Amino acid sequence: MAITSANRLELLQIAESVAREKLIDPDLVIEAMEESMARAAKSRYGVELDIRAYIDRKTGDLTMQRVRTVVEEVENSFQELTVEDAAVYKDDAVLGDQLIDELPQMDFGRIAAQSAKQVILQKVREAERERQYEEFKDRIGTIINGVVKREEYGNVIVDVGRGEAILRRDQKIGRESFRNGDRVRAYIKDVRSETRGPQIFLSRTALEFMSELFKMEVPEIYDGIIEIKTVARDPGSRAKIGVISNDNSIDPVGACVGMRGSRVQAVVNELQGEKIDIIPWNEDAPTFLVNALQPAEVSKVVLDEEAERIEVVVPDEQLSLAIGRRGQNVRLASQLTNLDIDIMTDSQESERRQNEFNERTTLFTEALNVDEVVAQLLVSEGFAALEEVAYVEIEELLTIEGFDQSTAEELQARAREFLEEQNNKAITQAQELGVEDSLTGFDGLTPQMLVALAEDDIKTLEDFATCADWELSGGWTIVDGKRHKDEGILEKFDLSLEEAQNLVMTARIELGWVDPEDLKEEKVGEEEEVGEEETI
Repeated sequence: MAITSANRLELLQIAESVAREKLIDPDLVIEAMEESMARAAKSRYGVELDIRAYIDRKTGDLTMQRVRTVVEEVENSFQELTVEDAAVYKDDAVLGDQLIDELPQMDFGRIAAQSAKQVILQKVREAERERQYEEFKDRIGTIINGVVKREEYGNVIVDVGRGEAILRRDQKIGRESFRNGDRVRAYIKDVRSETRGPQIFLSRTALEFMSELFKMEVPEIYDGIIEIKTVARDPGSRAKIGVISNDNSIDPVGACVGMRGSRVQAVVNELQGEKIDIIPWNEDAPTFLVNALQPAEVSKVVLDEEAERIEVVVPDEQLSLAIGRRGQNVRLASQLTNLDIDIMTDSQESERRQNEFNERTTLFTEALNVDEVVAQLLVSEGFAALEEVAYVEIEELLTIEGFDQSTAEELQARAREFLEEQNNKAITQAQELGVEDSLTGFDGLTPQMLVALAEDDIKTLEDFATCADWELSGGWTIVDGKRHKDEGILEKFDLSLEEAQNLVMTARIELGWVDPEDLKEEKVGEEEEVGEEETI
């Protein structure tokens, strides 16, 4: 690209060849040449001047011009002049006019030519990167084949045809290594417009990479007959994938496995021998979890939907199988179902149930002043708290074998007496802690709740009204992709989030912070929106 010796037609030929080689618009190359020549001219005539170069797109003629603008007040005398001064060169000069003086042709020196070359190369490089970004930005979420070009500090640079992509070290499977010239298949995770460095980012550890591989190998998935609902991976080691069929006549697991395992084996080979468990997806979370924990057998499942936790009971001999090596099986099952899983054996669960039975028996024995047999009868019938005994319909107590009318009435009287005594103690304790009458007289809070609030320095109705609902009932916070439990002040009293919301809002209404009419209007508005959606 020797600009010093380039004649008019050679300039156009250079631009055309560079554009063809880099797959960019020839106009961009010519504009880069114009800018570089203008810069070289400035170095001769003065950098303060506004010098512009223009190359004719047909003939290749080069024109150098000095431009001055007519302004009201001159700030830069090299590029601006007043109306009075402009009148010397142009009779009818007005504000905003540009005076153009053609400059004589000049020969570029070696330094000027080198500088111009750098400008052109930079412009071409920027245009090339922009083209690469525009081409690949819509291909995010797809699989691409490439050839390994080189390796830099563990990161693999991949030639993807009309650009380069990077496969970072943390996005490679296990300890896999690549040599120059190796073909590699990867998932386009991100495409970013960067001024320097890589723009296309690949991944072989992404969950979507496995999904896309199955889509390529299983026609039913590509056609939408079978749907991949969820994926969990331990890259290079093991994975679980939940699938469901929209056609009852097609087995989703069998279709993904293929004849003699040909389809799943193709995916396994691509993932460096990663073992894949294909699991039929089910809307019922416990059923899906039982399938997800395969090959371990499950005896019982207890789901806590509010806490998004699930308890799984397995036979004693199945515990290690359910947990897996280094907790891999239960971890993948947890990721697959998006639930926290607690695993215990039959013996552990039996022991826990026995402890609960003994605790409740002791509670009834001491509180109701009855013998152990009567207490055990109550527990066996499903009574877990004194409140249930005190306020249940008396007919439910009479259904217990050996209980007559007088016995049932006596038990209820003792339960109510004990609860009243506990409430009085709690109220006294709350008052000693400094709870004011405004909070004590608030409907919906038990004496025990008042004590818990006072211990957390909530002693007035104003203090209570400023609380958030989750501060009372507890909740879950996601930090760095992990769920953390937020303990609620009143969580031990089984206060739900909705109940906490109602209590806090009632307190705010009583204090005059919220207008009940506004709440009614909001509720009506929400109901109308729901009705419109249903109509649609």
